[in-house]
Amino acid sequence: MNVNTYNQKGEEIGQTRLPKEVFDVKLNPDLLHQVIVSQSANRRQGTVQTKDRSEVRGGGKKPWRQKGTGRARHGSIRSPIWVGGGATFGPRKEKNYKKIIPEKMRKEALLMVLSSKAKQKFLIVLENLKIDKIKTKEIAEIFKNLKCQGQSILLAIKDKNIFLSARNIEKVKVIEPRNLNALDVLSCKYLITTKEGIKEIEKTFIGNSKFKNQNAK
Repeated sequence: MNVNTYNQKGEEIGQTRLPKEVFDVKLNPDLLHQVIVSQSANRRQGTVQTKDRSEVRGGGKKPWRQKGTGRARHGSIRSPIWVGGGATFGPRKEKNYKKIIPEKMRKEALLMVLSSKAKQKFLIVLENLKIDKIKTKEIAEIFKNLKCQGQSILLAIKDKNIFLSARNIEKVKVIEPRNLNALDVLSCKYLITTKEGIKEIEKTFIGNSKFKNQNAK
């Protein structure tokens, strides 16, 4: 599969051949769903928590005596049925949301998403992407030239100046090609990388692994 290659001015200057093992993989919706759910769950911080009756302040003294008042008996104002009391069955930070997914499944899901981006023409390949200094305005101008400004973009490149320049742009996320994952790629409309980035993706997920995709056409 070949895709158009652009320069930083948005001009088409040639074509880049995409490796079939990475960008021509048959979609398996069930596997992809399972991986996306697991990766989303693994990113949950799990820090939300409510206080139960043992953690709420106060309530050491019995509100009123047990009998003779005509009112219901109560032992503490921090009972869950009192306003300001502890919560019953509320969320606790001890809960673990992590799900384990085999590496082979994660890689295959990523290849499926990359293939989908290429087939839907949401993959933009640049000949090179370099800026002399850290300047957000230059990166924004490049996105404008590529006609994807204002859209959600995943920029897969290994360059400190690019990372520091693009990280403050709304709807733009920068990641190294070797750290690509199915959730990040699927969450953004456009995937932008360079010819060197394509080589690194192939080397990371195909060349340096025993994983061999069985669904490549």
